Amino acid sequence: MEAGFLRFVWRHSWRWQLSILAITVAVFPLVYLSLELPKIIINDAIQGGDGPRALFGFEIGRLAWLLTLCCALLALIGVVNALKWRLNVTMGRTGERMLRRMRYMLFERVMRFPAARFRSARQGELIQSMLGELEPVGGFIGEVIATPLFQGGLLAVYAGFIFVQDWRLGLAAVAMFPLQGWLIPRMQARVIRLNRERALGARDLADFIGDSVARIDDVIVDGAARWRLAQLSSRLHRQGRIRLALFRRKYAIKAVNNLLNQAPPFFFYAVGGWLVIGGRL
Repeated sequence: MEAGFLRFVWRHSWRWQLSILAITVAVFPLVYLSLELPKIIINDAIQGGDGPRALFGFEIGRLAWLLTLCCALLALIGVVNALKWRLNVTMGRTGERMLRRMRYMLFERVMRFPAARFRSARQGELIQSMLGELEPVGGFIGEVIATPLFQGGLLAVYAGFIFVQDWRLGLAAVAMFPLQGWLIPRMQARVIRLNRERALGARDLADFIGDSVARIDDVIVDGAARWRLAQLSSRLHRQGRIRLALFRRKYAIKAVNNLLNQAPPFFFYAVGGWLVIGGRL
């Protein structure tokens, strides 16, 4: 068994991860072209002169050139979205395959427990670990390489496009990225700890419910139903507090991230407007 999670994912899904990587990389030049074509449409086809344009050695009129560029842009958007659809399907398939493998391997290791260990093991905890807790991992496995690469690649493409137009506008557009890179991971660390507490609480709750059902005869004979309900209420309340704190942290991160995402346009318009007013752009 690999010591690290990423090593485990790569060992058992490297072929699928490479296909995801290939699709992801193929999207980037098309995205850049989808940014470049509107500029050509505006600067050349709409605001350009009335003279003919050359296309593959043939001269075409201004209107035909405009329609050609618009059709090319529409086709390009369709291809990009088709690749994104294929990427999402491949990530989902990869996650499901790895989820199936992880559940099989976990059950295989459970079967190796000695008989004495089974007598002390809690069924609810085992079931919760194999089913509920592994379910989100399946989606994460499919995205563990593609999502950072895809989002980071798109960011690089957009930033590169702006830098090509003007390096000062590019600096204004990426002004908040260092702050985001420093602040958001530190806020997410607390969310990770709360998720661990939630998972442990879910295991305990599942074990308590399973134990109550297994010992229902004793509960009825001893008249312990109210006591069991009080214990259940305490566990549910604790889980509710953890989930509420988790929601607050997650939405705080989302709010801060949205705020920082809205800040670059301020610098972009301020710096760009200053350059335009000063006649330097």
